[in-house]
Amino acid sequence: MPVRDWFIVELALATGLRVMEIARLDCGDVLVDSRDSSVMVRRGKGGKARLVRVADAFAKLCQEYLLWKRNVREPISAESPLLRSSNTGKHMTTRAIQKAFKRSAARAGLPSRYSIHCLRHTYACELYKASGYNLRLVQKQLGHARIATTQVYADVMDPEVRRALERLYT
Repeated sequence: MPVRDWFIVELALATGLRVMEIARLDCGDVLVDSRDSSVMVRRGKGGKARLVRVADAFAKLCQEYLLWKRNVREPISAESPLLRSSNTGKHMTTRAIQKAFKRSAARAGLPSRYSIHCLRHTYACELYKASGYNLRLVQKQLGHARIATTQVYADVMDPEVRRALERLYT
């Protein structure tokens, strides 16, 4: 289903969720509000819950996706799977989500080495830059228990390293 596959990519890029967190989402976990929209992760890594805030632009995409689900007669009640398997009618499995990403990546002409987990890394790096290099904010959004786990992104995206590299070519 191209619309669902597209939404999987958008969801991963806009939230940085782990694939197992994406697989477990229900329609009611997408909280779209005019002031503050978010995605509720009820059972993240280690069984922990967290609220992942999302941009208004993604909240609008969520509304469009839910409207599409309604139009194709998929259930959109709060407890209905956000990503519904066309085979079982239940939540898509993590493997099915990984395959859906691979289909989308192939359509986009990306090398096969890319996985849906790469979108989590992309999200983390872009959020780190957009937040003015606020490591604590990235840690909270990603659901890392230890700041040391998030520190990997700081090491890769250190603004001083980036500026130094840019000066090499000026």
